[in-house]
Amino acid sequence: MGSNSAVDLMESTSKVHYSGLHNDGLKQRRTDAEQSVITSETGMHKQPFIIGVAGGAASGKTAVCDMIIQQLHDQRVVLVNQGSFYHNLTEEEVTRVQDYNFDHPEAFDTEQLLRVMDKLKRGQAVEIPKYDFKGYKNDVFPARRVNPADVIILEGILVFHDPRLRALMNMKIFVDTDADVRLSRRIKRDTSLKAWDIGAVLDQYSKFVKPAFDDFILPTKKYADIIIPRGGDNHVAIDLIVQHIHTKLSQHDLCKIYPNLYVIHSTFQIRGMHTLIRDSQITKHDFVFYSDRLIRLVVEHGLGHLPFTEKQVTTPTGSVYSGVDFCKRLCGVSIIRSGESMENALRACCKGIKIGKILIHREGGDNGQQLIYEKLPNDISDRHVLLLDPILGTGNSAVQAISLLLRKGVPEANIIFLNLISAPQGVHMVCKSFPRIKIVTSEIEIGLNEDFRVIPGMGEFGDRYFGTDGDDEQQQVVVPS
Repeated sequence: MGSNSAVDLMESTSKVHYSGLHNDGLKQRRTDAEQSVITSETGMHKQPFIIGVAGGAASGKTAVCDMIIQQLHDQRVVLVNQGSFYHNLTEEEVTRVQDYNFDHPEAFDTEQLLRVMDKLKRGQAVEIPKYDFKGYKNDVFPARRVNPADVIILEGILVFHDPRLRALMNMKIFVDTDADVRLSRRIKRDTSLKAWDIGAVLDQYSKFVKPAFDDFILPTKKYADIIIPRGGDNHVAIDLIVQHIHTKLSQHDLCKIYPNLYVIHSTFQIRGMHTLIRDSQITKHDFVFYSDRLIRLVVEHGLGHLPFTEKQVTTPTGSVYSGVDFCKRLCGVSIIRSGESMENALRACCKGIKIGKILIHREGGDNGQQLIYEKLPNDISDRHVLLLDPILGTGNSAVQAISLLLRKGVPEANIIFLNLISAPQGVHMVCKSFPRIKIVTSEIEIGLNEDFRVIPGMGEFGDRYFGTDGDDEQQQVVVPS
């Protein structure tokens, strides 16, 4: 395998030396399969991307997993090894362990594995056992606590065998390595790690490993979405897989419904800044600082959706560079007052840009709204408009603002709505009402509470940004004359 990780050692001890149930007959194990542990997903959290990696023992599965994890450095990744879920052996089975087939499907506690995967999928932390391959027990060592992640990799020789496990997977990878290569790896590992002689290795291979591969593992190859020859040596295949995972992770479920919704790609930096500005204990200075950084990212992403023209320039070296020219007819419109927090970032990106204002007064909750002020460029109908509001909640304010822009003659396709966080209800409202505008946001929230406040949200953004969240008196909004 070429890896000295603990997972590698576990794979080498569990899948090289042993292979399934007793040779003299398969022992039936009663489980709680009658009680279904896989339920329909009703939670509102973002679904993890689940990858199954199967293949014969010593095929290079762990090397493939390690390479995928290394290239997904911006994502939270959890590796779950099927070898952690072997059944405990009885004392009698331990005395005859040489006749036990560890490569047989019945050797694994699949029900426990399903429970663990179900919890991880629902965003819950789990305890994964550490199997003792000397005593053949899973309760000798403390369990490993695993937190929810963006990507879950389930690796094992038979992870495709149970249809319930396959149903959980978004991508199924089969590592296909020649039998002679797998056998040579087993000989090297067993003779060095186990001090076995070659005859014992070959006897174990012919008795259990090869029959189990032919009967149980190889037939699951047909379920694979991707087949990787040569395992970890196939860098091209792994690069393509990682690119596909990045693309899928960057798509929120709502993006699959509305092609005009764009959620910027999340990184640990972005998640970290979101964590800071959502903290109720953060100082105003830090809230403004990290909000400005996030707003700048949203604005930059939004500008990337504007039309452009090709342009060639001559560089100081006398060479010609073929590039693009920015859209010239552009303006911003902020929904007072939270939207004004986004103006500095827009001015920093677009020198001398015109910025209009829309004030929507809220009366009787979020369902009763009345437009009471607007100040927009006279030629706004000839411009592309960046509509600014950091929070998209119910979508009522946004719908009124967009309707006003349309009445002013702005084509729907010329409006790009920029915000930091969006509630699904607001996305549905805006995208259904105006399918040709674009929404650019940095994160989709869980939803709204009974008071129509975004959750988990970040509170009243304008009050926190402008430092008025401690005032009990009604704030007076000053607008330009």
